[in-house]
Amino acid sequence: MKKLFLGALLIVFAGVMAACGSNNASDSKEIVVAATKTPHAEILEEAEPLLKEKGYTLKVKVLSDYKMYNKSLAEKEIDANFFQHVPYLDQENKENKDYNLVNAGAVHLEPFGIYSKKYKSLKDLPDGATIILTNNVAEQGRMLAMLQNAGLITLDSKVEAVDATQKNITKNPKNLKFKKIAPELTAKAYENKEGDAAFINVNYAIQNKLNPKKDAIEVESTKNNPYANIIAVRKGEEDSKKIKALMEVLHSKEIKNFIDKKYDGSVLPVAE
Repeated sequence: MKKLFLGALLIVFAGVMAACGSNNASDSKEIVVAATKTPHAEILEEAEPLLKEKGYTLKVKVLSDYKMYNKSLAEKEIDANFFQHVPYLDQENKENKDYNLVNAGAVHLEPFGIYSKKYKSLKDLPDGATIILTNNVAEQGRMLAMLQNAGLITLDSKVEAVDATQKNITKNPKNLKFKKIAPELTAKAYENKEGDAAFINVNYAIQNKLNPKKDAIEVESTKNNPYANIIAVRKGEEDSKKIKALMEVLHSKEIKNFIDKKYDGSVLPVAE
């Protein structure tokens, strides 16, 4: 009888300890965020002491492969990631049914720029000019919309710009040619004059000492722009205490001032 009672007591104790362990994990004071180096990790590093004041330790991981950011988040290796916009996140969730990742809040906008070593304006591009695009599926419409706004191409009006691809180009009067390469290679292609003009993401532009405001021949409009960079988390964790603390800091006046001063208009804090 005594053995049975002792056994039952141990089972109850184990259950209590497991529950406590679970609660401690969900209420952990460490926040692990994977982020690309520029500007995301830099912004998080600035946020670290502000989070410390709230009782949280921030750990930032810089990964070398874009595809690893959401994979690591889905597999619970990190608490959040900071590198993408909503159209890219939507595309990733669509392609990976087990991800189930959500937007915890926007932080900043990186206006896309088009750069050229040969021409000072998109209007100067000759017939048959080659334009380098990134091979990021979620940004095809974004780049093509910029070319349409510049009057170089016309897209099918029945297709939302964010979903447009080259197949949706209905008019291309200058017979522009397009070459797709990995985002991290676009700045090098620009330096090597591999095309007549090249789209370069702001983070890679900054890493190569380019400022969209000063060096690009065309910069994306910020008006009604759906491409703000976000903090992504697993669904159901967007309202957790530590993610709320993270977003409060990233939306703080201190971080907004840092972004304005550090990036001189090439990165813009979102209005909250």
